[in-house]
Amino acid sequence: MSEEPHLLTEEQDGVLIATLNRPEKLNALSAETMALFEAALGRFRDTPELRVMLIRATGRFFCSGADLRSGAPGGPARTATAIRENHRRGLHGMQRIYDEMEHIEKPIVGAIHATCVGGGLEMMMSCDFRLAAKGASFSFPEGLFGVLPASNGVSRLTRICGPHWARWLIMANQKADADRALIMGLVHDVLPDEGFHDAAMEFCRHLTKQNAEQMGAAKIAIEMASEVGRDTGRHIERMANSALMLNPAYLEGIERYIQALGKK
Repeated sequence: MSEEPHLLTEEQDGVLIATLNRPEKLNALSAETMALFEAALGRFRDTPELRVMLIRATGRFFCSGADLRSGAPGGPARTATAIRENHRRGLHGMQRIYDEMEHIEKPIVGAIHATCVGGGLEMMMSCDFRLAAKGASFSFPEGLFGVLPASNGVSRLTRICGPHWARWLIMANQKADADRALIMGLVHDVLPDEGFHDAAMEFCRHLTKQNAEQMGAAKIAIEMASEVGRDTGRHIERMANSALMLNPAYLEGIERYIQALGKK
């Protein structure tokens, strides 16, 4: 009997649902998983009717990280330069794919129902929104081996949660349950285990109703503003709005809003 695809995709109500589907391997990220995921990401990016992408998983783990048993193409790196290049270009394309997730001007939602570690957590940190079930947990096991998470684990975790919590997860090699992850700012919301996937889908449907141009501009503006000073941040806001406020959808929407206020 042939193995099921490592990633399943389906479309519902303008949402592309990508489901990690290696429950017997704790959803370890294989070459097949990442190839299918990159294809799904491109389909999401290039299909106007798809407004939101939802990433979820089957089984008792959300993701156990990179599939270490599959080995690196060409064997293990033997020099420092080769290791750095493997982080940048290898690992089944993780760094390139995770960067693309941030660059796509549409919202991507991660719905973490269970244990999420290593490369799986790096994937989730590249999402715009992270929802956790009460039973979810998060960690970077790389510290057990004496190395760092290097496909955005240090850089994005520090940007999202700050150095205070980055030390907790990476230096102290501590786990975070869903409630602590919420305190850290690692996830946006914690939802009950029962009905979790339905609740995550409902959030995605809510996002499909938002203005697509506004969300795309906001995604870029927020990323840029997080890396510059206050004055430059103001310029980013003004530049974004100079385009958005010429959009007919805005002009029609603000007129309806003003008329509605007048009737109250």
